[in-house]
Amino acid sequence: MRNRIGVAGLSLSAAAFITLIVSEGFSPTATVPVQGDRPTVGFGSTYHPNGNQVKMGETITPIKGLQTAQSHISVDEQRFRNSLTGVELTQGEYDMYIDWVYQYGIGRWMKSPMRTHLNDGEYVQACDALLLPQYRTVAGYDCSTPGNKRCYGVWTRAQDRHKRCIDSQR
Repeated sequence: MRNRIGVAGLSLSAAAFITLIVSEGFSPTATVPVQGDRPTVGFGSTYHPNGNQVKMGETITPIKGLQTAQSHISVDEQRFRNSLTGVELTQGEYDMYIDWVYQYGIGRWMKSPMRTHLNDGEYVQACDALLLPQYRTVAGYDCSTPGNKRCYGVWTRAQDRHKRCIDSQR
């Protein structure tokens, strides 16, 4: 098992930020990335730094998109750390869970079984919860369906997170 430190002493690594940005991709105009999702702009941002929701048709530059993503992540990171009092994670685990929070939102994190398992010291169970049905569906469609072209990236991203999480347990 790798060395863990208290989440209060962690922040998203630069490598993880780049990976997250690449995973999200850039859209200069607000769009709905997957049917049933809310409008996103830039690098998957659903909110502006002032808290207003992104609206269809809005535009953004790549630089402003990076600034918006960083602002969003900073706010979510604080809430994430506060939700895991006394929990220790590796840098890799922390980065992976922040990536999850960016995709699904801090509200879903607060209610998630991953959070409960981590607070209970159940690290492997937290990893396994990343693959639960509610995190592989979009608008009621199971993204793990073989041959799916609608939202396959949701499922491959979940599988990648799970693998990285399990690898962190060794």
